[in-house]
Parts: sequence; structure tokens; C-alpha cells
Amino acid sequence: MIRVVYLLCAVMIGVLSIAAGLRYQGHWSAYLAFTLIVNALLFNGFWKRAIYFDTFIGIFVWLGFWLKFSVRLAFMSGLFHEPVGAFDGSPEAFDSALNVSSCGIAALLAASLVRQRFFCYPDEPPACTQSGLFQFYKGHRKLLIGAFLGAVVLVAVSNAWLGIYQRGMVVQTVLPFGMNGVYKWLLQFGLASISALIVRFEIELNRNVSTWAVFPPLLECFFSNVSLLSRGMVLNASALMLGGFRVVAGMRNRIPPKMVAIAIATFVVLFATSVVAVNYFRTVSLGTDKSAAVVYSVNGLARPLVIDRWVGIEGVMAVSSSKRLGWDLWHEALAEKYQEGQLSIYDRIFIDSPYRNPSIDRSKHHFVSLPGLVAFFYYPGSMGFLFAGLFVLGLAAAGLEYFTYRLGGRNWVLCSLFAQVIAFRYVSFGYVPGQSYLLFGTLVLNVLIILAANRLLAVHYCGRRQLA
Repeated sequence: MIRVVYLLCAVMIGVLSIAAGLRYQGHWSAYLAFTLIVNALLFNGFWKRAIYFDTFIGIFVWLGFWLKFSVRLAFMSGLFHEPVGAFDGSPEAFDSALNVSSCGIAALLAASLVRQRFFCYPDEPPACTQSGLFQFYKGHRKLLIGAFLGAVVLVAVSNAWLGIYQRGMVVQTVLPFGMNGVYKWLLQFGLASISALIVRFEIELNRNVSTWAVFPPLLECFFSNVSLLSRGMVLNASALMLGGFRVVAGMRNRIPPKMVAIAIATFVVLFATSVVAVNYFRTVSLGTDKSAAVVYSVNGLARPLVIDRWVGIEGVMAVSSSKRLGWDLWHEALAEKYQEGQLSIYDRIFIDSPYRNPSIDRSKHHFVSLPGLVAFFYYPGSMGFLFAGLFVLGLAAAGLEYFTYRLGGRNWVLCSLFAQVIAFRYVSFGYVPGQSYLLFGTLVLNVLIILAANRLLAVHYCGRRQLA
């Protein structure tokens, strides 16, 4: 079955490549190199020696760069949904954008190939039966799942009601003792990390996927994303599903078809509901009549979210065509500070931003456009710097995944979740980069919390010798 899927994907990519290549206005070698490099990164993420970061960065880059560019070129006359700044559609501009993209993406691929010499996952998932957290979960399973779902609803509802942290919205309530940061952590991946533990422990208990491994994590993804006003439920949900599938496959088991059907149906219903709900709430917040908002929210479900919602090629097109590149710009972008209601450097310098619209109430909304990692590291205008920067960042991501694996209980599901968070941050890079330490520091702290809890519980359940 996997070979059939690979074959079908290869045929689809080949057909779309020919259709887009025939309409490409630049030199054919630029599009050919771009196609080969991006698809090599994609398939690299599904090889035996791939880690989860390889998988997610390959998917995100493929969606945001190659698929978006090829579909737009083949079927939409090379017109893009997002603004592309000074890009004039000339053959030289096309070649420049693709050459810059290929350089940055090749660096990520090179980093993966180097990493494979030092770390890969074992063929079988390590057992977690001696884990203190597992023993605690096993002894209080129903109580813990009930408490978890209660906490999910409480955090989601209170966040939506008070406006503590929501995408594209100015903070409405500032809580004491830094609790806004705690909400942000819980809604982004803190609660999802508990879902990762539940999925892994349920698979260990049942030697396969159970209903408890499906419904609580999907409900958490649904409530958290609606509360965040985010249409990205698919991100954490896919990471949990990929991690769980790989654990079961490593055990040489097959997931029952009935369970697969139930999981897919549940996900589709919850995801569609979340998109409609978020579209509605966002539209109403912009002052749209509620009846019109209902129509928009339903129509928005059918929009090309798969193609246009991913950051990628437009950012490179705008940056590579700009005349303002240089090290001064790079330093200015690095020093950018978060200011609610203010446009980003990318919005102000590189593109005719849709967020300049004076009808947007900046006392309530904070929208910015994102260039992405490849475009951002080309701000100095140097291909060498672009390659070196992304190569180092590719190795850093692998290092964080290895850290999660070793100290997070060798939990493949947790590794998958955090790898997705890192990969998505990379492709969505470019706004207040100096604050990236907050995200990565919180990931590290999350792992250390799990490590500490596991070791403390291991003393009680397994004895001190298990701590060695």
C-alpha cells in the first residue's frame, strides 16, 4: 500500500511538473533544480532514517513552495493570492526567486543527510512500562483522562471569554504572575504534549490504537484551536497521528480498519467545524453582519486552504526582487520588537500589505504577513549566508528532537509533536525573530517538566534503581 501511495504521488508530481514547466517563463534549469530539490526534501522525510522534523519540514516546504508555485503557474497564469512586492513576472525575476529557494531548501536537505550519520530512531519503539508517568497513568487512567478533558474545556473557554491569547487579536486581558504566557504555552502545545503521553500510553496498554488514544487528543486539538481563533487544528492532530502510527508500525501491528475509519471521520468533522467556527468568529470581530458572517464562514471552508495558507514562495519572490537588501536590513529585522497594532518590517518594506487597510480596528486586531525562513535569511542578499544559516538551523532542529527523545521518555509521539512545532515555526519565520527563544525555551522547559515528573513518579512506582 505504501509503495502504491509513493507511486501515485510520483506520477502526480511528474504530471504537474510538466504542466508547470511548459508555462515557466525563466530558464528551464531553474525550475528543474527547484523541483528536484524540493521533492527530494519531501521524500527524504519518509525514508527509514528520517526523523520527524525531516517529515514535517519536507511537507511544509513542499506545500508552501513547490505545490503552490506549480499549481499557480500551471492553472492560474502565475498569479498568486498573497502579495509579491516588487516581483515583476520577468524571466529573470522567476529564475532569481527559484534559485534563492533552491539554495535555502538544499541547505535543509544537506543538514538532514549529515544528521543521519549521528542519530536515527531505532526500528522498534522503546517500551515505556517502566516509566513513572506510565505507571501513574495506568493506575488512574479514567480519572486522569476526565481531568485532562475538564482542563482543556476550562482553558479554552476562559481564553475565548477573556481574550488572553488569540491569533490576530490584541490581548484583551492581562493576567497576573505571567499567566498569559502559561495560557499561550498550554494552547499551543502544552495540552497537546499531554495528549502525546495519552496516545503513547494507550498504545502501550492496548498494543494498538484505542478509542482513548483518538478522542481526547482530537477534542483537545479542536477546543484549543477554536479558542485560539486558529484554523490549524490539522497541525497538532497530524503530528499526534503520525507519531502514533509510527509506534504501532514499529510494533509490527496493524491498526484495525474500523478504528482508522472512526479516527478519520472524527477528525474531518471536528476540523470542518473548527474552520467554520473560526471563520465566523473572525468575521464577526471585524464588524461584519452576523448573517453575512455565516455565509462567509461556510464558503471559507471550500477555499484553497491547502494551497494558499502555507508560507513560502511569495516571500522569496518579494524579497529576491527587492532593491533594499543588505546587512543593515538584516540587523534591523533581527532587532524588530513586538508592538500590537503595528505592521511588521516585511509588511512595510517588501509588499503592499493588505493589513494597511484603514478599516482594520488596530485596537482589537494585530495582523502581520510572514516571509518565511528562506526569505528572511536572504535579507542580506547573500546565497552563502542563506545556505549556512539554514544548514545550522536544520542541525539545531535535529538536536532539539534528539533532546526531546532522550529526556522526554523516548516517546515518539511527543517527538513528532515538538518536531512539527519547530518545523512550522521555521516556515512561518520572519516576525520578531529575537523572541524565538521564548518558543524554543518553552519546548525545552516542557521536556524538563516531563522528565522531572517521570523521575519523581518512578521513585514511587519503580524504585530508585529505575532512575539510573
